[in-house]
Amino acid sequence: MFVQCTLDNKGLRNGCYCALVKSVVENGRSVHKVQRTFGYVPNERIPYLKAAFNDGDPAQILSRELAKIENSDVKK
Repeated sequence: MFVQCTLDNKGLRNGCYCALVKSVVENGRSVHKVQRTFGYVPNERIPYLKAAFNDGDPAQILSRELAKIENSDVKK
């Protein structure tokens, strides 16, 4: 399972709409099944959401996601 983030299509807010998604194979095709929706999540909270729900070590996921945010801030 993983957290899927869809950007706010209006661009008025700084965040995404998030859902907990499970990948399954049906009839030889990979499909995503939404398990839970979280609704609108501000950008600064997304790394913590991913660390809590993605598969793997939460500490590693959190540090990787926070590093992505720092790198994107430097580029701006």
